[in-house]
Amino acid sequence: MPSGTFKPSREMALAARAWPFEEARKVVARIEKRAKAGQKTEKVLFETGYGPSGLPHIGTFGEVARTTWVRRAFEMMSDVPTGLIAMSDDMDGLRKVPDNVPNKEMMAANLGKPLTAIPDPYGTAESYGRNMNARLCAFLDRFHFDYDFRSATDMYKSGVYDDALMHVLAKYDEVMAVMLPTLGEERASTYSPFLPISPRSGKVLLAPVVARDVGKGTITYIEEDGTQETVSVKGGHCKLQWKPDFGMRWAALGIDYEMFGKDHQPNQGLYDRICRIAGGEPPEHFVFELFLDDKGQKISKSKGNGLTIDEWLTYGPEESIALFMFQKPRTAKKLYFDVIPKAVDDYIDLLRAYNSNETSAEQKLENPVFHIHNGNPPTETYPVSFALLLTLVSASNASDRDLLWGFIRAYAPHANPQDNPGLDRLVGYALRYYEDFVKPAKQYRAPTDKERAALADLADALENLGGERDSEKVQFEVYEVGKKHQFEPLRDWFKALYEVLFGQTQGPRFGSFAALFGCRETAAMIRKALDRAA
Repeated sequence: MPSGTFKPSREMALAARAWPFEEARKVVARIEKRAKAGQKTEKVLFETGYGPSGLPHIGTFGEVARTTWVRRAFEMMSDVPTGLIAMSDDMDGLRKVPDNVPNKEMMAANLGKPLTAIPDPYGTAESYGRNMNARLCAFLDRFHFDYDFRSATDMYKSGVYDDALMHVLAKYDEVMAVMLPTLGEERASTYSPFLPISPRSGKVLLAPVVARDVGKGTITYIEEDGTQETVSVKGGHCKLQWKPDFGMRWAALGIDYEMFGKDHQPNQGLYDRICRIAGGEPPEHFVFELFLDDKGQKISKSKGNGLTIDEWLTYGPEESIALFMFQKPRTAKKLYFDVIPKAVDDYIDLLRAYNSNETSAEQKLENPVFHIHNGNPPTETYPVSFALLLTLVSASNASDRDLLWGFIRAYAPHANPQDNPGLDRLVGYALRYYEDFVKPAKQYRAPTDKERAALADLADALENLGGERDSEKVQFEVYEVGKKHQFEPLRDWFKALYEVLFGQTQGPRFGSFAALFGCRETAAMIRKALDRAA
């Protein structure tokens, strides 16, 4: 099928197997069930949540991107309008001062207050919470997400949550019956789902509730000085503990779909039960696995043991991180710098497959690039891989784009920065990645006598190939030399090539590299390495 934009039929989308379609079918079944019960769905609402005590991070991108892919898949199956709410839990009390903010003394003096009631330490917004919200929106806008931002502070204060909060108050004992079995004895003795915002200190209080008045919509609690205070549960005078808040907001806003990380999975049933108590229907869920660092430890914002979005985008394009988020979301994956080159090359391979004339419409729907580009992937081709570019930088000691482009044009004469902007970006990423990660880790070794003889033969074979640019022909000669010198298994031959010539344990297909770098140039490089190790 020719490449380019195509609009899949509803039947095709309903039959597609990629995980966003599987998730979207759950939402389709949900609204069909409602329709059979005589209930009309005016709009299907998807939601993501954000804790604004710190900066948006790579997990924020992943959650919004994945939810967006499910939303778009649903839109191919249904004509019901959709929306994506990006909710900021900015009414939470600040429990500790973040490490990376200025004016820490001021922040410490405001501990316990809602994030939107704390002065902005950066001095650019009306509060710390509003500053973080603005950064969240800028972050999401950077990736052109379509979303409706909501502030929990505004939701509580404007009365949007009032009806759901009154349900919780009226069924207080039911909520307690859900929550108490999940708490330790000491915590259970003072627990209340309602957190009053103290009219005296302005803090979000974990205070014992001693009385409730459903008719007046109030609770009476013990203040910090031991006296009693009565406040309304409506209008932003109280908020809910975070677990009841999850379910309550689903009910208040009519959320149809929300995904969350595996760390929330033990609480999923609890959220659903609170949602029903608050008068709502729990949304459809998707639980994704958490990311791990290079040592297999869970990534933590406080530990700082993961990649930031800016760090990834220093060494790879947005499409590569989107693909990383798309692939196997239910599988724990290591998230560190070494995964970037593979993600880039996986994207290039998938884009090539998508644009192939032999790819059917059904196959396009299963291809991640269809989802990553919202059904309109680019048609650009990449004559070289990211791994090849890295090896080319290593072999040529290139330090600027023009030199690398000289090699690329010799290999692919029609390629140029203007017509191949994606490849031009990869050139810049390769130069940075090589300098920061590949070059410092190089460990050359001297060849064995057997390897030295084979390398000398390979240099002669490549010299005889002259200006050959067919990577298959070059690779054939590399194989023949390895077999002639009886490398068994043959992968030991290729391992030797990379360890002796590049100071690395692995690399791209050697024939493809030599065809790109030039057979004569590769022969000269081999002889130089043999002289160096003599």
